Amino acid sequence: MKPWQREEWCIPAVSADFVAAMEDVLDLYAEPYDPQRPTVCFDETATQLIEEVRIPLPARPGRPARFDYEYRRNGTRNLFMLCEPLAGWRPVAVTDHRTMEDFAHQMRWLTDQAYPDAQRIRVVLDNLNTHRPASLYETFPPAEAREILRRLEFHHTPKHGSWLNMAEIELSVFSRQCLARRIGDAATLQREVAALEQQRNDAHATIQWRFTTTAARTVLHHLYPTQQNHLD
Repeated sequence: MKPWQREEWCIPAVSADFVAAMEDVLDLYAEPYDPQRPTVCFDETATQLIEEVRIPLPARPGRPARFDYEYRRNGTRNLFMLCEPLAGWRPVAVTDHRTMEDFAHQMRWLTDQAYPDAQRIRVVLDNLNTHRPASLYETFPPAEAREILRRLEFHHTPKHGSWLNMAEIELSVFSRQCLARRIGDAATLQREVAALEQQRNDAHATIQWRFTTTAARTVLHHLYPTQQNHLD
């Protein structure tokens, strides 16, 4: 099942807003690599810290590893995923929270440390209420917030269209290869995430995005109001 098919049931039959936002993101993905105007996908996810109560029994020939059903909850942590698909680079930050302030600090890191020489950074992100320019004004003095935003260009995925954000692909990789087991404390989580991040960055693992605006107008033709009107 394709990503858009999973969420297609909740997309309005005719939605010009959805189409406009979708094509904006797809056109951005179709642009060639430009170090002065990098395209960076941004997303976040929460993960539980679950500690083993009893030491697991390791795997041995003919028998898989065994884990006790009891465990201890140690709270949650947030992962901020920043992914530049064409460069094969993804920095991941583990934080205690995902507030407006946390988002603002991620954007400042993006402009001041990750891309200090870039003219404009195009950021693809979803419509979470913290993903707004107001978050920077809530966090930094007005002059600093304005300077950061001057170098950022937000491209929001449409509602029910988060599958258009390539950062979700990276989060899926981390979920399968790192987070799909019990991790009991923040230090271990940070260490495991950092190890996978370095492994994928060293390999320059890129994302081959194949869904284009042309394909969208064919596969999702029923979402285009003008085509609907023509059919009517």
